[in-house]
Amino acid sequence: MNSVRASEILRLMVALVFFVAAPTVGDIGSCSQPEDDLDPAKFFPAKQALDCQRCLDCEITTDACNVACGAVNAQDFPKGCVPLVHDGEVCLDALDAATCADYARFMADQEAIIPTECNFCPPLGAGGGGGAGGAP
Repeated sequence: MNSVRASEILRLMVALVFFVAAPTVGDIGSCSQPEDDLDPAKFFPAKQALDCQRCLDCEITTDACNVACGAVNAQDFPKGCVPLVHDGEVCLDALDAATCADYARFMADQEAIIPTECNFCPPLGAGGGGGAGGAP
């Protein structure tokens, strides 16, 4: 399977994860979506698949990319961090649109940055522009 076809399949998977439950008329929330909590069991595997695909596409060979392309890791948001479905969609869209140079910074083994769109619950006083540790 070539990388263009794999990329199309990945985009379809991400779309299915987040767009299956379409908002109905009268829903309140970001962009007329309901204010549903982002499910970590759906978000993290979709993000991991996107991270892996971008590592392959951009030929990034870091330990973080090896982890992204490995077994799916069960993750959860930090205590007290409750992002919305819309937040997850914005994060994945930003990652998908990022340049390879930006993705190399996101997946760096040391001093990785978190894209602003994916920094759902920055520590108080962190400024929200990202920090070490990679994207959530």
